[in-house]
Amino acid sequence: MKKFITTLKNIFAIEDLRVRILNTLFFIAIFRLGSFVVLPGVDPSQLQANTSGIFGLLDTFLGGAFSNASIFALGIMPYISASIVLQLLTIAVPYFQKMQKEGESGRKKINQITRVLTIVITLAQAVGFVSTINAEAIVINQALFTITSMIVLTSGTVFCMWLGEKITDKGIGNGISMLIMIGIISRFPGAILFEATSKQLDGALLFIFELVILFLVVMSVVMLTQAVRRIPVQYAKQVGASSLYSGQRQFIPLKVNAAGVMPIIFAQSLMFLPSMIASIWAESSETANYIGATFSDFTSWQYNVVFGLLILVFTYFYTAISVNPNQIADDLKRSGGFIPGVKPGRSTSEYIDAILTKITLPGAIYLALVAIFPAIAMLFGVTREFSQFFGGTSLLIMVGVVLDTLKQVESYLLMRHYDGMMKSGKLRGRTENIAMVS
Repeated sequence: MKKFITTLKNIFAIEDLRVRILNTLFFIAIFRLGSFVVLPGVDPSQLQANTSGIFGLLDTFLGGAFSNASIFALGIMPYISASIVLQLLTIAVPYFQKMQKEGESGRKKINQITRVLTIVITLAQAVGFVSTINAEAIVINQALFTITSMIVLTSGTVFCMWLGEKITDKGIGNGISMLIMIGIISRFPGAILFEATSKQLDGALLFIFELVILFLVVMSVVMLTQAVRRIPVQYAKQVGASSLYSGQRQFIPLKVNAAGVMPIIFAQSLMFLPSMIASIWAESSETANYIGATFSDFTSWQYNVVFGLLILVFTYFYTAISVNPNQIADDLKRSGGFIPGVKPGRSTSEYIDAILTKITLPGAIYLALVAIFPAIAMLFGVTREFSQFFGGTSLLIMVGVVLDTLKQVESYLLMRHYDGMMKSGKLRGRTENIAMVS
């Protein structure tokens, strides 16, 4: 406890870090305040919250802004969608690949395209969002309400995007991820209070047991996020002007979960297709009714089996496009490095690819288990609101952003010659790139 208090004093003793933390808190306060400002033309007392399916997932990410019909109802999610689209285009389309290799100027062009695409996606999603608001809650003309809501919702998303960029520039970094995490965490007190109330006095022991399980799940997700397989790298001896420098021994850290949370996001997007397609023939086909009902219930074993298999596939897919063994091998060869016992070039690439394939399998299996754990928790009597924190996208995002933030603070402390936040070990954030470190 004494070390913790000392660390807090050291954090606020660094003026630059103190200002960045206060700026971050200020921008987060604005974001949370906007989540309660209702759209013009909506009667809040007549709103009927739709928190099923994807709407429930969005409402969790947005901290209740979706169900509140606020000006931030779409939040930062259209920007996330646009970023994913651009990321895939930089892999599949040569024009965007060339743009990505142009350095700072190319990055600015990609960011500008992402912003424009965000506005287009927001306008399209705004129409769908307006249709989810019950007619009794709209107090003005439907056509006028649709137009004004599209403008306000798009402006709200652009403002959230601006807040995220400001947190990155003026705060402690990872602004977009920080806003998503704050939205998720804002639902946690209400979820845990509702869970405690529902258990009442006779279920107090069960509630304590649930908290212990939640703690163990969080710790296991931290281990999954931090786990790396280190490949040793040896550098050849270099002859200087007046001396001989011995070769340095370093390593390549390959993350067990290199794909992060993306496989769950992709798989979850596809899991809504069966119920949507089945709804078209629901009135004329019993099979369509069965499929629609089965894949609308995320606690059914059919849903979770398909969901888990999709996560396995997408984990390998996203790892393959985000980690390039050929590029790592080429970079090693150019810098005079080699893996002991492995020939440079193609052999090195094949060796790295083989290791990556082996470590991705356990990482993908555990990622699938984390994704379906909320459904398992619900089967054991945990409420829907509280079960979302037992795994899935929400927990992975929270753990990743917290680790990134701690990494930023740790770097400031060490740079100013203060003790770090940990006595041993090393913090690895979710966005850490694969690189050679000493």
